[in-house]
Amino acid sequence: MTTKLETFKQQYLRKDLLEVRPGDIVRVHQKVKETDKERIQVFEGLVLAAKHGKGIQGTITVRKVAEGVGVERIFPLHSPLIEKIELVKHAKVRRAKLFYLRTAKGKRAKLKAKELGIAVAEPAQPATTSEMLAGEAGGEPAKEGTVLYPPK
Repeated sequence: MTTKLETFKQQYLRKDLLEVRPGDIVRVHQKVKETDKERIQVFEGLVLAAKHGKGIQGTITVRKVAEGVGVERIFPLHSPLIEKIELVKHAKVRRAKLFYLRTAKGKRAKLKAKELGIAVAEPAQPATTSEMLAGEAGGEPAKEGTVLYPPK
């Protein structure tokens, strides 16, 4: 049985969200209104924390270093001002909150990269000698003992 509050929240939930976790490097496209114009502003950085679950109140904290100064922004996941969230890279982390990266420097601030899991097409198998001859000789298979030279 759903309450009126749950029914009201359902209409504002976004369906196109990615699985964003701490350690991911993301690119957040946010709508910004300036006087009478509206534009998209991109903020790319490391996700330090994901809070309040995946519901209507869910947020992510994203940090980047701009000109030597650390900048953190908190983005509500289901905000209508968020155009899209792109996943740039995964990193292997063993913490749910990466706030220690605020003060970490050098080797301690590095995160190990993790594969994104994108499928790569396998290279095509080279044709056998009989297949190569069949194409040249009008569909007949090659005779045993035929010597093939690479095309020049």
